Amino acid sequence: MTRGVISAILRKDLVAFSRDRFYVFITVLGLVAFVAMYWLLPSSVDETVRLGVSHTGLDEILAPITAVENEALAISEFDSRDELVEAVESGTDGIVAGIAFPASFQDESATVELLVPAGLPPEYQPLMEGIATQVAVFAAGEVPSMGIATRTVILGVDRAGDQISLQEQMRPLLAFFVLMMETFALASLVSIEVQLKTVTAVLVTPARARDFISAKAILGTLLALAEVLLLMVLIRGFVGDVPVLLVALALGAVLVTGIGLLAGASGRDFIGVMFLSLSLMIPLMIPAFGALFPGTAAGWIKALPSYGLAEAIVGVTARGESWGDLGPALLGLAAWCVVLLAIGTTVLKRRVQTL
Repeated sequence: MTRGVISAILRKDLVAFSRDRFYVFITVLGLVAFVAMYWLLPSSVDETVRLGVSHTGLDEILAPITAVENEALAISEFDSRDELVEAVESGTDGIVAGIAFPASFQDESATVELLVPAGLPPEYQPLMEGIATQVAVFAAGEVPSMGIATRTVILGVDRAGDQISLQEQMRPLLAFFVLMMETFALASLVSIEVQLKTVTAVLVTPARARDFISAKAILGTLLALAEVLLLMVLIRGFVGDVPVLLVALALGAVLVTGIGLLAGASGRDFIGVMFLSLSLMIPLMIPAFGALFPGTAAGWIKALPSYGLAEAIVGVTARGESWGDLGPALLGLAAWCVVLLAIGTTVLKRRVQTL
């Protein structure tokens, strides 16, 4: 009997959801906008530093440098300093800085100019200065005698030569946006039934409170999972270890369902439900935003319920990770799913019992 009752409530809820033109419109509009945004983002990363050089009479000296094909450094020659200045200011052909050798470069008093645009991030200027110094030393034919050995230490994950494109970084954020929309839809559906006391009419039938709550939890999970799966299909997100990704997305759907039940049971009106939903969801978006800035996540970010979801999406689709790499993150996500779903169903049950 319970299974049949839950199925009947699910059918009723699906009809009610399909008749809510606002959420249907927002859902379709959101999917179209997110997919369009994804495909408009850059899909590749250019790690080449492009420098411009202007000089007089240094063709033979600089020829070995300008002729070398290097993925990390590309040097373009300009006929005059004025042309080089214009290229640096306008960013022509991706030029990020310029080195202007004076006509009297080989004189002891000559000064080599490093030309950088005003908008160059401060952390890049020492790099440009170092490159300019090395090019100048090579051109002068002098190698300073340095007795200091250096060693480069990379903190966190070294992504040199293996950068993650902006498209790949945006996947968890777009997935979370879709899940968030379904949180609002579920919370609104639950709130309306509680406010209008539709639930009391349902409970007059053989349905019990746990049947009503189970139907809402199943509906929220299925809707959220269906939409996030559709999004991943449209943005070609199913790459790498697909089973791991499916588990992560399913857990993410359960996670936002628990939040939707909590917001719907606690909100007193539409504004209250929206405010409460946003208050609960915005902090959970931090790990997804963190994917835009690759590096080692802070401890408090790892403690957020949604960290495992963002880490799994980026790990599978961008870094090629699998169960062994993402096991701890998925376990943490599953634990939070249990906690939030239990809180949401408990609060909704108490609200229903007080009607």
